[in-house]
Amino acid sequence: MDSIIHLETSSISKAFGKTRALDNVSLKLKPGILHGLIGPSGAGKTTLMRCLMGLMSPQEGEVKYFTDNERRPFSKLRDYIAYMPQTQSLYADLSIKEHLEFFKEMYQIPSDEYEKRKKNLLEVTRLAQFEDRLAGQLSGGMYKKLGLMCSLLRNPKVLLLDEPTNGVDPISRREFWELLYDLKKSKVTILVATAYMDEAERCSFVHVLESGQLKNSGEPLHLLEKYQVSNFDEIFLKGSNNVI
Repeated sequence: MDSIIHLETSSISKAFGKTRALDNVSLKLKPGILHGLIGPSGAGKTTLMRCLMGLMSPQEGEVKYFTDNERRPFSKLRDYIAYMPQTQSLYADLSIKEHLEFFKEMYQIPSDEYEKRKKNLLEVTRLAQFEDRLAGQLSGGMYKKLGLMCSLLRNPKVLLLDEPTNGVDPISRREFWELLYDLKKSKVTILVATAYMDEAERCSFVHVLESGQLKNSGEPLHLLEKYQVSNFDEIFLKGSNNVI
């Protein structure tokens, strides 16, 4: 598919028992923009990600999918949406190469196309020299990069990343964000959920989520100016009560 994809949520809500994980959340995810979903643990970030990926359905509202501004059913676009969960299900006893070959077969990628994508992914992640290393022997940063490679192998148009840098050292975090900046250039719709407030300023556009409610959306500098603060930690300390 050559078309770009963008997503919208329209007043979606999701509750687990008495806990309202999402409460009337409406947002737009435009292509070619690195979107950040910012909020502390328990804000509802993972629930929102799973609704976007079709892994669970909202009890109210709906998730809408578009190609070239024409609404399409999720079933038609499922194969072009990649999701990297917070807890990845990689196999400790398989090497990087074996993981890529496994996902090649699962996604039914033609061999010639697979070789090109594999070479490019190994180069940009700087993992080419570690191709035969077992996943269980990788550092935290390398493990996250392997998860990203597996998500990117089928060349998705939408990339949903749930706290991809959680527990990763500062250098690996910086390298991971450099990879995302490169992806943005190819008009991929990217949403990164993070509890690291400093990462909000790395995004082009951020959505501030707290206690299941979307408090604000906007460019990072615009939000900092709105609240008259110097960083996103201070926004949550002050309390984000107004929606732009």
